[in-house]
Amino acid sequence: MKKLEVAVVPLYFATMGLEHMHHKARAEVSGPRPGDYERRDTLTSLAMGMGSLVVPLVAPRLLASITPGKGRHAKFLVGGALAAAAVTTAADQLARRAEADAAGSGEPGDGHGASTETEPERVGRAASRIRARRARRVASIGGVATIAATGVAATTAWGHATRSSAMWRRRVIPDLGGGIAGWTAALVGWDLVYYLNHRIWHEHRFMWANHVMHHSSERYNLSTALRQAVTDPFLFNVPYTSLSLFGVRPEMVATSRSLNLIYQYWIHTDAIDRLGRFERVGNTPSHHRVHHGVNPQYIDRNHGGILIVWDRLFGTFEPEDETVV
Repeated sequence: MKKLEVAVVPLYFATMGLEHMHHKARAEVSGPRPGDYERRDTLTSLAMGMGSLVVPLVAPRLLASITPGKGRHAKFLVGGALAAAAVTTAADQLARRAEADAAGSGEPGDGHGASTETEPERVGRAASRIRARRARRVASIGGVATIAATGVAATTAWGHATRSSAMWRRRVIPDLGGGIAGWTAALVGWDLVYYLNHRIWHEHRFMWANHVMHHSSERYNLSTALRQAVTDPFLFNVPYTSLSLFGVRPEMVATSRSLNLIYQYWIHTDAIDRLGRFERVGNTPSHHRVHHGVNPQYIDRNHGGILIVWDRLFGTFEPEDETVV
């Protein structure tokens, strides 16, 4: 539910301001620390946070008419991708032939450095080189167009086919309702799927390539929480929307996403120490500092969202026993 995520934006800015004031006061006493705010780093985090909020709101509306399986103009997108692929293939073949012609197969010379190539042959070879360059240029542009059009078609079609409402219509378990059972399944289910998904993001290179931007800052503070990939809603929604297959209402799936994301905001800080017994079940700043650390024993640990019990159950938990680097 994007409205909920938008509603808490003022709270984000207020708490970042308070944390910044805290860090400045702390620095006057004990010197600078890695969690202190740095202008360019913070602006980057804010820009990425704004992008991750705005793009999922705007993109579906802009792309609705060309989404395969939904939009009335989708055939033009798919047709454009196929046409671009055909042009790219043809241009590549023309470039290969022109390059072969430009290389020539005539006599190298008369043994004294003089070329036996005639003027028409030299002109022909020069013309072939020009054709090869032009064909390569067309192939390059066509290749980019093919990848872009195919990527948009594939991601929008995938997102449309795996949306919560589509899963809901194919559910295998009756509606769990909007009471305790439904909300427990939604919140706990989302958190479990988040743990599994988050763990995969770290353990597989393709997924890490999308997630690494969240770990790109060397400043661990609240602004770091805003570093989110804009591609997540388009590529990785199916593990979460599958909750609707098991009786969780689509609007409850969306709300669970927002609550999980909002919860994880406050754990991106070094201003809060350990929280006693809550550390046993809940994800806390201490646990999440470990997750962002590069100490050897901290790599790929503590993947939980709201609950840390998943890490304890599946063997990926690591306590903050050493100062996080």
